[in-house]
Formats: sequence, structure tokens, C-alpha cells
Amino acid sequence: MPAAKKKTTTANASPERRRELLHIAAEVFAAHGYNATTVRRIADEAGMLAGSLYYHFDSKESMLDEILSSFLTELWDGYDAVLAAGLGPRETIEALVTESFREIDRHRPAVAIYQKESKHLAGQPRFGYLADSQRKFEKAWLGTLERGVADGVFRADLDIRLTYRFVRDTVWVAASWYRPGGQHSPEEIARQYLSMVLDGVAVRA
Repeated sequence: MPAAKKKTTTANASPERRRELLHIAAEVFAAHGYNATTVRRIADEAGMLAGSLYYHFDSKESMLDEILSSFLTELWDGYDAVLAAGLGPRETIEALVTESFREIDRHRPAVAIYQKESKHLAGQPRFGYLADSQRKFEKAWLGTLERGVADGVFRADLDIRLTYRFVRDTVWVAASWYRPGGQHSPEEIARQYLSMVLDGVAVRA
């Protein structure tokens, strides 16, 4: 991830209130889409006048930027720790999947926004870090799968890129239905997903 960018905000804005407004904005963006969301709509959800929102943020683009960059910074803090831990290929996949579900738990609206909007946004200079993150994401997963095949941990006949896409989509689509505080913890969901992905669902003879 590139270094965090300096945000244009009012110096005296309350950090707690800004976090609350970002959470509200993230939920609205995730539910209605970035282009369809107006500053007025976010302000209405926050119970304030549209003009008052500019006390905290100079635009809805700034809000989106902070939502996505904060999510990805935290995601890569977790991923980089996993990749630096010297784990075997299977253990690395297990840890990356578990970390992914923890991020969905912490940043579900941001994950949903990223899935829906990143391809369009990545072409804009302000959001160029989205493409950088996607390339880094792909390199981490493909590299781990390739290492697993080379080490004899994963099947030699695997199509590595297809496997990567399957695991990626299987995990991140959970943001569409997952709700924090539900019946299963992120770690339990990760364990169940990993069991299906790595061991299958059929009973072995």
C-alpha cells in the first residue's frame, strides 16, 4: 500500500464524530452505490444538515477515499504479518482466509464497496492505490498457491489462477450476507470455508 495521503478536513473536527460519519457513509455507499449516493442522503442518515457534513469532509469522494484506504491499510497490516511469518503454503492460505473474514467482520461495508466500485474507481488518480493493492493481493495468493504445488502440498494438476479466483470470490462474496454478531464468529466461518476449499465436502472412502 502506498503511504497514507493527507486528508483535507477541518482541524477541530471530532475524531469520534468523523468515524461515526464514515461508518454511516460506508453503509449508504454499500447499500445504494457510490454514484447514486448524495451528500444530502448521507447527512439525512446522520441526522444533520448537508452543509454540516462539510465541516468534517470536503466531499463524498474524500469520505469514500478514507473508507477504502483505511480498510486496505488494515487488511495489508494483517496480510503482511501472515506472509512474513514463515508458514507453510497450506498454513499461509488458512491464515490469509481467516484474516480476510476478520476484515469482513470489521469492515463489511468497505468490502462491499470495494467489490462493487474498485474497477471503476481504480482508473482515477486519487484511487490508483486500488489497482496497486489488487496486484499485490494477486501476487500474494498466486505465489502461495504456486509454492504449495511446488512443495507437493497442493495437487500438481491445479490451475493456479482459476484456484485463486475461486478462493478469492468464495471468501469476499461473504460480505454480501455476513453481519457482525451473528451465529458464527469470523474464525468459525473461516474454518468451515477452509474445510470445504481444502478438503472438499464429499465423504472420503
